[in-house]
Amino acid sequence: MTKPDPFGFDIRASVDKKKRNRGRRGMSGAFETSQRVCDHPGCEERGLYRAPKSPDVLDDYYWFCKQHVREYNLKWNFFEGSTEEEFSAQIDKDRVWGRKTKSFKQSAEERAWARLGVDDPHQVLGDNATRNPGKSVTGTRRLPPTERKALEILDARDHWTKAEVRKSYKALIKVLHPDMNGGDRSDEERLQEVVWAWDQIKDSRNFRD
Repeated sequence: MTKPDPFGFDIRASVDKKKRNRGRRGMSGAFETSQRVCDHPGCEERGLYRAPKSPDVLDDYYWFCKQHVREYNLKWNFFEGSTEEEFSAQIDKDRVWGRKTKSFKQSAEERAWARLGVDDPHQVLGDNATRNPGKSVTGTRRLPPTERKALEILDARDHWTKAEVRKSYKALIKVLHPDMNGGDRSDEERLQEVVWAWDQIKDSRNFRD
């Protein structure tokens, strides 16, 4: 004995076939199961063929017999009451199946930046676009604490060569040396730090020559 479906569904093929036959439309376009009378005045034939009542309401129909649906279709004008501009716009829309053509002027990447309000991807860096110092002084390489401190004093980077660090060292010497400041020795302590820092780097094996 088959138990009743607790959800109330009947999935038998025979039941589905009966449902599909209701209102089934034949190859001619006729709804063979229609019991309507033709909507043409004075006609008593069965209304097996449907026709939209208006271009603005395409899902509301008249029901006609075969003879009167032909007459109705011959007089049907979808663009009746439309201006020439509206007619041209509809033709252009139908050429692409109602889907608006996307512009090819912008790439996918450019459209992504545009959604973020950025016209040029380089703008996202702001002023830092021209001030990026490269790799940071700390955290990119393992160095002894003395050499790490030396780099900070010399305002250098841990991926620089010795020649590049030496240029930074020389630039600081020119700024801090008393001979370049009219004998002023106020930066002498800072100068000693710079000399000490260069001594740590010039003999190090952690920097390329």
